[in-house]
Amino acid sequence: MTAAAPAHVLVIAEAGVNHNGSLALALELVDAAAAQGADAVKFQSFRAELLAAPDAPRAGYQQETTGGTGGQLEMLRALELSADDHRRIAAHCRQRGIEFLSSPFDAASIELLATLDLKRLKVPSGELLDVPYLRRVAALGLPLIVSTGMATLAEVGAALDVLRAAGCPRERITVLHCSTEYPTPPADVNLRAMLTLRDAFGVAVGYSDHTEGITVAVAAAALGAVVIEKHLTLDRALPGPDHRASLEPGTFGEMVRAVRLVEAALGDGVKAPTAGELENIAAARKSIVAARTIAAGETLDADNLAVKRPGTGMTPLRWDDVVGLTASRAYRADEPIDEALS
Repeated sequence: MTAAAPAHVLVIAEAGVNHNGSLALALELVDAAAAQGADAVKFQSFRAELLAAPDAPRAGYQQETTGGTGGQLEMLRALELSADDHRRIAAHCRQRGIEFLSSPFDAASIELLATLDLKRLKVPSGELLDVPYLRRVAALGLPLIVSTGMATLAEVGAALDVLRAAGCPRERITVLHCSTEYPTPPADVNLRAMLTLRDAFGVAVGYSDHTEGITVAVAAAALGAVVIEKHLTLDRALPGPDHRASLEPGTFGEMVRAVRLVEAALGDGVKAPTAGELENIAAARKSIVAARTIAAGETLDADNLAVKRPGTGMTPLRWDDVVGLTASRAYRADEPIDEALS
């Protein structure tokens, strides 16, 4: 069986709405993501009036982090990026050598992103059950990253069925385990569910992390995530719904470096000595040697044989083959027993 090459973990800096509606801040987030080694920086694309009805309430965490008594629509209007903002952010990403990525939340935003030459598209957890939406994104023909926060296994399966029927095959879909809780307590992460998704649907999997710190994201990489997504902010104290569950640039960079170490350590899965180990075999392993002087014609047994370093002679794996044979010549104490002995 041919070994699989070590997978590159796609690290996504989730800028989301941490720009607080400011293009200048959005561009700073791109700079920070690029400087800290992210592969991609992801934003959220929406038109507030198409996303939320006037009476849609804010989630509990949004009320805590944004203050005020208004509903979602008021909050979203302040966080909306224009079409020109999108184009300028995408151009800045190209200049900084980082992939521009976004999650559309409505049909108009899907159409906008389709004009920006994206490599892939992100389906946010809240749109997982929106059949018309899923058909639109599948029709673009792009690889899809699909978040599954709040979903049951059956709901994920139903969404994947819609995507496949609309033209996006399984091979172009990466499913992210996710908990839509900001921040997510470690006890609610259930990271093994990522493996359940992989085994149930035969798709590549990853993890969208809303916990505090970097530990869980790094653990996901160790479990085999091929995508790690984590919120990035310039300052966790900024006003806005997601800053508190985000990493500041320095900590984000620590996470990237830890993920890269895990990525390197996972390897290709073949159990074989490395080049560095090959250099140590002679010193660390042992050979079958004479425990004392052995005369020619003497029967070899546990009394006159021993196993000692270095491992440059006959492997001790042949112990049972050697015991009971007759010495074809004399041996000095500690002299290796001949490989050709039979």
